[in-house]
Amino acid sequence: MIQTHSLSFTYPNGPTLVFPDVDVPQGAVLLLSGPSGCGKSTWLALVAALMAPSAGSLTVAAQPLNALKNVAADAWRAGAIGFLPQKLHLSSALSVYQNLVMAQWASGHSEDAGRIHAALHALGVKELAHRKPGQLSGGQAQRVALARAVLLQPRVILADEPTASLDDEAAADAVKLLLHTASIHQATLVIATHDARVAGLIPVGVEGQIGFQPLRLVRSQLPNA
Repeated sequence: MIQTHSLSFTYPNGPTLVFPDVDVPQGAVLLLSGPSGCGKSTWLALVAALMAPSAGSLTVAAQPLNALKNVAADAWRAGAIGFLPQKLHLSSALSVYQNLVMAQWASGHSEDAGRIHAALHALGVKELAHRKPGQLSGGQAQRVALARAVLLQPRVILADEPTASLDDEAAADAVKLLLHTASIHQATLVIATHDARVAGLIPVGVEGQIGFQPLRLVRSQLPNA
């Protein structure tokens, strides 16, 4: 499902991040651990084809991402990837329902009210369809953002720091929700986090769990003096 080999990314006039090889099967749960700034979000962006690798190979859902460019990358991402960013990016001017319609339009699909209501129902927020994001609690907003992420039944769900700023109970609920949603869609789930609590929130019996996969800066490319 997600396979990398000698994968690296170099920021302009900045560091080179070199990532360990992974071979993550369909339906697995992968935890990316490490402190802020170690490269977790960069790895997620590479897997989502938001950035191109500087070196190495990357294949996601049978698609070699090195060969994807621009419009092709956008089209592939819309169908294969569900992204739950740390900042949820819900439009405050639109209702919950309209935010999901925008996600369908952005991916080249026409409005599908049945699918939208089904996604909101599955995440327990169908009754909030006509509210604005500013009228939601933090937990409700996260559920809406997750409904948007899985709207097109992606094969991979990427969650960036989903428990940041949450208390213990809310963090446990967030991880449980991610696991349940991934299971329903039979999707591979990747959680990037610096929160040490998350490891203990993944049940040992979760099928296909990979466990921690640390990412770290292993060499730097310094700008010329």
